[in-house]
Amino acid sequence: MKSIVIVLLAFAFPCTALSEEIDFAHQIVPLLKKQCGNCHSGTQKEGGFSLNTREALLAGGESGLAVIPRKADQGELIARVTTDDEFTRMPPEGDPLTEEQIRLLKRWIESGVSWEPGFTFGEKIYEPPLKPRRPELPPVVAGRTNPIDRILDAQLAQQGTSPLEPLDDEAFLRRVYLDLIGLLPTPDEREAFLQDSHSDKRAKLVRELLDRDVDYAEHWLTFWNDLLRNDYAGTGFITGGRKQISSWLYEALVANKPYDQFTRELIAPPTSESAGFGQGIKWRGEVSAAQTVEIQFAQNVGQSFLGINLKCASCHDSFIDRWKLKDAYGLAAIYSNRSLELHRCDKPNGQMAEASWLFPELGQVDASAPQPKRLQQLADLMTHRENGRFTRTIVNRLWHRMMGRGIVHPTDAMQSPPWNADLLDFLAEHLVESDYDLKQTLLLIATSQAYQTQAESVTQQADPSSYQYAGPRSKRMTAEQFIDCVWQVTDTSPEGFDAPVIRGNRSTGAAPQVTVAGQWIWNQADVSQAAAGETITLRKQFTLEETPSDAFALVTCDNEYTLYVNGKKLASGNNWMKPDLVRLTSLKKGVNELLVVAKNAGSGPNAAGLFLEARLADHVIATDETWQWTTQVPNNAGKFKTQPDNWQPAAVTKTQAVWMGRLRPVMAQMLAQAVDGQRYMVRASLLKSDFLMRSLGRPNRDQVVSVRPLELTTLEAIDLSNGETLAKTLRQGAQHLSQREWESPQQFVTWLYQFTLSREPTATELTTLAGALGPEMSTEAMEDVLWAVFMLPEFQLVH
Repeated sequence: MKSIVIVLLAFAFPCTALSEEIDFAHQIVPLLKKQCGNCHSGTQKEGGFSLNTREALLAGGESGLAVIPRKADQGELIARVTTDDEFTRMPPEGDPLTEEQIRLLKRWIESGVSWEPGFTFGEKIYEPPLKPRRPELPPVVAGRTNPIDRILDAQLAQQGTSPLEPLDDEAFLRRVYLDLIGLLPTPDEREAFLQDSHSDKRAKLVRELLDRDVDYAEHWLTFWNDLLRNDYAGTGFITGGRKQISSWLYEALVANKPYDQFTRELIAPPTSESAGFGQGIKWRGEVSAAQTVEIQFAQNVGQSFLGINLKCASCHDSFIDRWKLKDAYGLAAIYSNRSLELHRCDKPNGQMAEASWLFPELGQVDASAPQPKRLQQLADLMTHRENGRFTRTIVNRLWHRMMGRGIVHPTDAMQSPPWNADLLDFLAEHLVESDYDLKQTLLLIATSQAYQTQAESVTQQADPSSYQYAGPRSKRMTAEQFIDCVWQVTDTSPEGFDAPVIRGNRSTGAAPQVTVAGQWIWNQADVSQAAAGETITLRKQFTLEETPSDAFALVTCDNEYTLYVNGKKLASGNNWMKPDLVRLTSLKKGVNELLVVAKNAGSGPNAAGLFLEARLADHVIATDETWQWTTQVPNNAGKFKTQPDNWQPAAVTKTQAVWMGRLRPVMAQMLAQAVDGQRYMVRASLLKSDFLMRSLGRPNRDQVVSVRPLELTTLEAIDLSNGETLAKTLRQGAQHLSQREWESPQQFVTWLYQFTLSREPTATELTTLAGALGPEMSTEAMEDVLWAVFMLPEFQLVH
């Protein structure tokens, strides 16, 4: 059966061979500009041939086609630069091209004549508007009142395109689940939706999915980790040259933080939790001038929030757009705490950078201000009401994620013209009017008839330069989506996860049902006159029969604490009015120890106390009189020079009401969040990348990534066919499913199709797979059937 599916995959997905990538901006542009530009660029068009744009290049001239993509030996360009005829050889003056230059041109042509979007050898003809604009909406057609439909109906009419075919309920259901929360609708959810006869059921479903805050956050975490180059392991983390923003990002997504505030906190971090984005990666050893932390800041801010590529301009004046070396260094200088000398192609040029913003029409930063002030000014300018490029960039990214192609495409080429400026501008203004609520943009898109139409095949429009809107495009599942869906169907999601986050939603409304069990303790009951600076160590030892899959503790101390679990430092804090939720990641089977170094503060005697409540699956471990204390204090690694022999029972303090009167509601809310998080399936977005995820396209995230590859690679096809990670998951899944009661093989196949594809199997599919299962429905047969279905393009595509 596997061999059949592999053959099908070969036709369903084009495989890409590994080859050295052509750098258009740095290899091709300089060569063509030097050797051909004098006669064939700008206003010069000798022989009717211009290479100003890719379209002009492919059009050729009086002598015929200059370049035929993937057929290097058939165009006039290669013929003219390789001929021995001095009268027709190009260039007509100077030395001929070297063999290396000719090989480079041939490789470029054979690879498809790649071209940077928006680049021209001639005069730039398009500059995106800066200011926002609210377009006038066209008239309503056929009762389609959604503003997106009004705009696109007008475009379809202008193109002379017939109305697009609507999507049926089953296909819509699967598409919207995968797009908004990254999971499949269960067979029960599918049945409930299909049986619902209300006319507004689709809009209602979209709202329900967006309200599933944790599912939404853990799906979109993949998108934002890529875009903000955040991860849980990899380059820079071991050496301390990189810091995660995982906890801040997770909470921002669960709480649906407004996008303008979200961006301001990344550019000008109010706390260290969001500082990792700006800090970038401090590479070991010597690095090029274009990879210093300050230049990374400029590149990342420009790309993530404005869709501007400053990588070229970080080395030299850009060949592909208007950005200059001084622009990139000016943005970098806003972040820098040192003087920055401009480097052109890694060589200093004697000029010093001055902190400056890319669009002075909106205002400018004070270059003489201290760094935190400059960053705050930059954050304000980025999110300025008149900065339409900021809002256009993010709504374009969301449109791409939902519809399969950007309004400006690629999404990091925002210097390029959109295929519908009214649509882009309307979505940008709608976001502002919705108080920068990204869910409102997703709601508007998902409830439009444009979204709810059948997907076009990408082969219908092979040439991206001639794109005409024809509906949404099918999208490949991300690595995380594919793995999540396999786990969901087979019930094989892992118990633990790597992201340093507390899962769940603090606003669940479950706080009143949560009992706070912990009590404030110290070395004596009357702590009202505890000495200032008094430091003690408190501990709790306990035995676990199994390592818990997930555990957390709520901890605070009046005034300072450091928490160690089995000798590993996990947290510290110095504000008793802001308790911390801490994941207990170093628990083990057998004897465990919670150790807390607690310190009183102040200039004179004052109250002191420690509170801790840990939830370990079915266990609750809370501070009470069973804890012990000593005056001995461990070192920074949580180790004692000599083991204390004077442990004494801790005392529950007499001043509980003082602290709990202020903190009990907050504590109950935080505990409710963490308890809520334990009921969700662990998602792939919370795990470190593994071989399977990497082969499926998950990036290393040491660079900003806004779009993942569309094509299936040879490595991916091999890993899906023979990789041990997926094979092990399918074996476990088959074992789980074989333990359920199935009336017949037909029932199992029907359930599987309803779950994976949101449809009933055809008669042929039902007969074929039921026959493969056989009446015994062995675990091995189930594993084969699972693999066959998961390998279907219909499963791996969102369409």
